[in-house]
Amino acid sequence: MLSNLDKKVILVTGAAGFIGFHISKLFLTEGWRVIGLDCLTDYYDISLKKNREALLLDNANYVSIHERLEEPSILLKLFKRERPEVVIHLAAQAGVRHSIENPRTFLESNIIGTFELLEAARAYPPQHMLLASTSSAYGGNVAMPYKESDKSDHQMSFYAATKKSTENMAHSYSHLFSLPITMFRFFTVYGPWGRPDMALFKFTHAMLNGKKIDVYNNGDMYRDFTYIDDLIMGMRSLVDVVPFVDKNVKKLDYLNGESPVAPFRLVNIGNSKTEKLTDLIGSLEKSLGVKASKNFMPMQAGDMKSTWADTKLLKELTNYQPKTSISVGISKFVTWYRQYYNV
Repeated sequence: MLSNLDKKVILVTGAAGFIGFHISKLFLTEGWRVIGLDCLTDYYDISLKKNREALLLDNANYVSIHERLEEPSILLKLFKRERPEVVIHLAAQAGVRHSIENPRTFLESNIIGTFELLEAARAYPPQHMLLASTSSAYGGNVAMPYKESDKSDHQMSFYAATKKSTENMAHSYSHLFSLPITMFRFFTVYGPWGRPDMALFKFTHAMLNGKKIDVYNNGDMYRDFTYIDDLIMGMRSLVDVVPFVDKNVKKLDYLNGESPVAPFRLVNIGNSKTEKLTDLIGSLEKSLGVKASKNFMPMQAGDMKSTWADTKLLKELTNYQPKTSISVGISKFVTWYRQYYNV
């Protein structure tokens, strides 16, 4: 088990981001040496990223590196120097709508950045690499809940297309160089220290300032909302479940997201429940004590109407099942938001 290693070094890319901050904090509490790489882009409020990072730097086992992972040789030199046993790759340019307006940043960060990571791992192989993908990779699929074995060939945004590309790239490196790789598909993550570009953050800010909230597809939207603590525990559990080539997996039968030709695995992490967007708004109204004034709008380009995770594989592998309800999760988010912004 990786948790029993004498020398425990983990590289977390995107460590000052929402998910990267939380997973780095967890590994620090376990005594790991955490190498956190983040270039602190200005896609959203840099002060939020810096404040997350400051909390991590309170621990002497945290090492902060401000570099762009897509820069040639940066990761190669880092792998050579630190020799991480585990890598969690979260650094990416996010945002479905942003990918329509600025596609090149997604190409560079998501695809080229992941390529540089895979090349570094090829030279200095970790014991386990875990890379973030997205529920958006399921694209135009209509059958739900989404299963890892479902085909995912019709992405609806360039963001989703780049993340699906990283899955394919990772699988090829896993096969060619025997690199154990787990790909996460995350489902609408929310919670304290979240991203300001996400709907929950935007709704909260607007409602507390007496402004209307934009509700797309006239509110007929559904998401598998996943509370951050549930996501982190799912990720942590999977670190110790290293993929291997299972000769019992038949060719052309990608059982449960596992590959028949590589130590590669694809795993959903979600709440296993799809919620209507208007129900999330209702929970937020209750937690804030503020009635939302809604501006109903049509569906935006690149958006998916619904997401819903089948998490049987996660449960089978780790015996862990995300379970935080949106009412509990939103209440915790609102408590953090009011304290952080003093409102």
